[in-house]
Amino acid sequence: MVHSQIRLSGRVIRAGCGAGPALVSSEPLGFLGGVDPDTGLVIESNHPLEGMSIAGRVLVFPTGKGSTVGSYTLYRLARNGLAPAAIINAEADPVVAVGAIIAGIPMVDQVDISLIRTGDWVEVAGQEITLHRSEAR
Repeated sequence: MVHSQIRLSGRVIRAGCGAGPALVSSEPLGFLGGVDPDTGLVIESNHPLEGMSIAGRVLVFPTGKGSTVGSYTLYRLARNGLAPAAIINAEADPVVAVGAIIAGIPMVDQVDISLIRTGDWVEVAGQEITLHRSEAR
């Protein structure tokens, strides 16, 4: 087993530190109607993450989409203890940014998310992102 470490940096949207296993989507994610605030599960039909929990994960996706009420959905997730540990976007959407800010979820954007894989252990500390990856030889 080979362990590698990759360092990235991004633009801070909401300062803070968070760590956890990555949950990565190549598709935008909307929180209102896309994530259940009472379970933390992605409920958007036909979304690549449908049925998966975002709770405690470093949630990685290109950008947000949908209603401004999605900000409040992120806040509700945090209040219910089901928020992601951090959010990484290629390009921040105002709805997700406001949600991360009011919910206290560390968030960065302007990151090449193609370098992050579901299951990587990811640490976000301000603008610094560290990926820990284990690969079989």
